[in-house]
Amino acid sequence: MNSTYFRKGFGLKGEIEEQRSADYHSGLVDLFRARDYTLSVGPLTFRLAREFGFCYGVDRAVDYAYETRHKFPDRRLLLVGEIIHNPHVNRKLEQMGIEFLRHGQDGEFDFSGVTPDDVVIMPAFGVTISDFERLRGIGCVMVDTTCGSVLNVWKRVEGYARDAFTAVIHGKHYHEETKATASQVMKYPAGRYLVVFNMEEARVVCDYIEEGGDAMAMSRRFAGCHSPGFDFARDLERVGIANQTTMLSGESLAIAEEIRRSMERRYGAAAIADHFRTFDTICSATQERQDAVLTLLQESLDVMVVVGGYNSSNTTHLAALVESRGVQGYHIEDASCLDAATGTIRHQPVGQKQEVETAGWLGASRLIGITAGASTPNNKVGETIARIVATAGLERELATLLEA
Repeated sequence: MNSTYFRKGFGLKGEIEEQRSADYHSGLVDLFRARDYTLSVGPLTFRLAREFGFCYGVDRAVDYAYETRHKFPDRRLLLVGEIIHNPHVNRKLEQMGIEFLRHGQDGEFDFSGVTPDDVVIMPAFGVTISDFERLRGIGCVMVDTTCGSVLNVWKRVEGYARDAFTAVIHGKHYHEETKATASQVMKYPAGRYLVVFNMEEARVVCDYIEEGGDAMAMSRRFAGCHSPGFDFARDLERVGIANQTTMLSGESLAIAEEIRRSMERRYGAAAIADHFRTFDTICSATQERQDAVLTLLQESLDVMVVVGGYNSSNTTHLAALVESRGVQGYHIEDASCLDAATGTIRHQPVGQKQEVETAGWLGASRLIGITAGASTPNNKVGETIARIVATAGLERELATLLEA
């Protein structure tokens, strides 16, 4: 790749550190870390998950965007979609003069206004091969912030396609990362992919593997979730499992095992290597955040608050973990969802796409768990905790702790 393509940073971390810290640092989060992730404010005790917020891949992508602005102060900067799924981070980039490229009416990103003089940033999720090639054809400067964990998945599905194995991807077919991953298999003539969202869909696929069925019905069921010309009878004979890096790890592993058993029943244990491959491609940061929530949920929490963008896959899965353990949880985007004066909370229930408002949510709660998705900056976590404290009328007590 020539000098118009960059994916290893510009070595300007020192130059951007002051601005980045001002944008995302939280003294309250620092206090939690200093106190073993526990803070008592009057009658309330907060437990902060030991792994939360920005992961390495997000840190790198955000740093790289800031470095790009510093590196090219006089150039027009464009971003393909969103750098990550957090509205505050994306808003900061807009305030820095970075323009966002959006989808056109055909569903594709509109690159019609991009010129060779522009600098285009690709997000942490990566971009499809088609989008990459279109940008390269324009001749603009390309700054690639694709997460290393995503690149690892790409290598796996490329290997499947090279060996004529269909990539069965556990993910959301409409998510940018899954679209980019699926596109990687199309580099090869034998490349095929099928995206399954959950165990229910995986079992439909398993039934077809074992028993066959109506291929047309399968095509309708999985419309938009498979490669062009997908032949269910032919393309499910050899499969390799991959996943969107932010899915629930336990579910991904369970889906892989379910499909493995079906392939074994269909073709026999002795032939399984000729028909089935799998690798756990959940990223370590996603796993660590999920594990930290599960550890926190072992305590007798009265309530759990999950902070992060509603369109953030890893954040919604943290909220789903809370619900699955029977703890009252609230997924909020930020502190603005909490009204300290009225005691109400705006939140998005698991599995829904719209906010609801709940009154008296804090009630008699005394032990409160807090976590945040991998794209949530520390300042938004700190602001949320401060707003909960204000809801309980304990601002003075918190101020005393911060001043100590």
